[in-house]
Amino acid sequence: MSAVSKQYDMVVIGGGIVGTAIALHLVDAGVRTLLVDGHHPGRATDAGAGILSPQTALSEDGAWVDLCMAAGRYYDDLAERLAAAGERDIGYARCGLFEFATRDTDVPAFEWVAKISAGRGQVVEVPPEDARARFPALAPVQRALYNPDAARVDGRALRAAMLAAAANAGLAHREPANAELLIEHDRVVGAIVDGERVACSTVVIAGGAWTPRVAESLGVRTPVVPHRGQIVHLVMNDVDTRAWPIAQPVFGYYLVPWPGGRVVVGATVEPEAAFDARATAGGVHEVLRETLRVAPGLRDATLAEVRVGLRPTTPDDHPLLGAVPGHDNVCVATGHGANGLLLGPYSGRLVAQACRGEVPEHDLTPFALDRFRELSR
Repeated sequence: MSAVSKQYDMVVIGGGIVGTAIALHLVDAGVRTLLVDGHHPGRATDAGAGILSPQTALSEDGAWVDLCMAAGRYYDDLAERLAAAGERDIGYARCGLFEFATRDTDVPAFEWVAKISAGRGQVVEVPPEDARARFPALAPVQRALYNPDAARVDGRALRAAMLAAAANAGLAHREPANAELLIEHDRVVGAIVDGERVACSTVVIAGGAWTPRVAESLGVRTPVVPHRGQIVHLVMNDVDTRAWPIAQPVFGYYLVPWPGGRVVVGATVEPEAAFDARATAGGVHEVLRETLRVAPGLRDATLAEVRVGLRPTTPDDHPLLGAVPGHDNVCVATGHGANGLLLGPYSGRLVAQACRGEVPEHDLTPFALDRFRELSR
């Protein structure tokens, strides 16, 4: 093996939304950074629907909701940072979101969502006909909540914009076939990238569902598994969907409108699929069957594309953020599940702060790897 040929302050392994956000925040702070991106098929960033609605987060866990709310607020700052770098095309727009019940059996769940969303922004119950007026393809709705603060973002465009801005700020970026940690005397001293030894002071593992494969060389188990999500892209010809809000039944699949008549619907949750990133007949059928029950006005839409993402998921559905126990120069950032596009940029900011030795502006204790102490070794 060759001698060390490169030297950086930090190496970030994983080039999805989280890893790219970490790299951007590091180079913005003047840190010499290498982003190593394996770009595995099924990377969650490439498939995400792009819903940003922390106000309707389906949880009563205060720490997690607080993180979601902070992440939602951070998007305006991030969009401003990227626009200043000339990167304005990220598909970020406030479009509003309806959460609704379509059947009598949905009402208890609807009332629970209404209860936990109270006080989070401006979420209010509205006349059910408002949902159909704003999203004409919907079937009759029994009850509806409206969140005017909800937004959408194009995950692929956002990642590309962050990468371009980071590159302009000095980021080094490689897409190797193989990458692993470089360990000497039980200490991480860099990475091996396509056989080349790259030295650094700190490593951040942000490999999404593939994080455990990197971390296992440290003798550390990161309890993250992939949950396959199949998402269908429909296109309605000659229909202006630009101003349509996101539609989210309390039971069923979301519908995210975009300009150009495009409506994104999904997604399946398939933990049994492991790393199989195929679109399947059964998965697509399931999404379309439920979508057309909720929104029969989409029946004549063109089935334009199916995207598949392997969402990195932890046992408690909360991310892993911060230091790796027993390794003072290794951090981890993964496990965002279905909330990667919402949480990813802000998680990247926080982990960039932590791995520089700063106290993060948001407490990462509830999301530390050592909460799974019995599982992590």
